[in-house]
This record gives sequence, structure tokens and C-alpha cells, in this order.
Amino acid sequence: MKAEQITLEPRTLLGVHEVIPMSRLTEYFERAFQTAAAELGRLGSHPSGPPIALYHGAPTDAAVDVTAGFPVVDDVSATRAVEVVHLPSGPAVETFHVGPYETLPATYTAVTDWITEQKLAVAGDMWEEYLVGPDTEPDPAQWRTRIVFPLA
Repeated sequence: MKAEQITLEPRTLLGVHEVIPMSRLTEYFERAFQTAAAELGRLGSHPSGPPIALYHGAPTDAAVDVTAGFPVVDDVSATRAVEVVHLPSGPAVETFHVGPYETLPATYTAVTDWITEQKLAVAGDMWEEYLVGPDTEPDPAQWRTRIVFPLA
């Protein structure tokens, strides 16, 4: 696992926000990404990047507070189905996970250990960007996820 400090540019996310049990995360993602894509089309906009899952606080087995959707460049408004979230700019740590989603916990352990070793402090929400996933690549060993932790 290679982690590095980066500087984030501000971005806007249009997505579906829910607090759900961890066991329903896969079903939620499917529904949230479909809903966000449909709303973007209805608003006359389109995604400006890969799907994103923005985690509000640390997920637990009992509950995950998450907003899943797509980054947008256009000025869009929330609807009954989706909300608009402004992702922060500034210092952050990023790493990339290659492989199936089931092995993400090992990457999280490695990157959070690295953050601690570097004496860095994370600031609020973090997110995953699904660069290559099951929608475009049938082999889970080839899936690629960007993990971002904004810094305080």
C-alpha cells in the first residue's frame, strides 16, 4: 500500500444519503448510483468522474452513514431523491486499493496506520472513488478504488 499527501480541489457530489446497516451496503450502492444517474439526466447534467461513496463518520457493522453518487461540474440542485454535497479542498491523504471490495479492510488498516505514523489528523468525512469496478471489469482482482482522507 502506497499512501501520499495531496492537495484536493473543491468538487460537488450529487448523491443519495442514507444511514443503513453495513449488511445492506451493496444493495444501497446499486440503488443510490442508479438514482443519482437518473436525477443527473433529469437535471440535464452528467457525471464528471467515477462514482463516489462519501462516509460521514466511521462505519460500524451496525450502521453506515453514507452519501453515494457522482461528482458534477454543472450547478445542480438537490431534489427529493438526491442531495448536493460539497467535497472539501485542501490537504488530504490518498491511496489506491486494487482488488475485490472484500479486501478493502486491509487497505484501510494500512492507510490509517500510515496516517498515525506520520502524525497526521484526519478531518471529518472521507470517501472512496470507484475507478474500475464490476460495472466495467468482470475480474475483481482488477478493480481499483481511490481512498481519500481529508486532513485537518
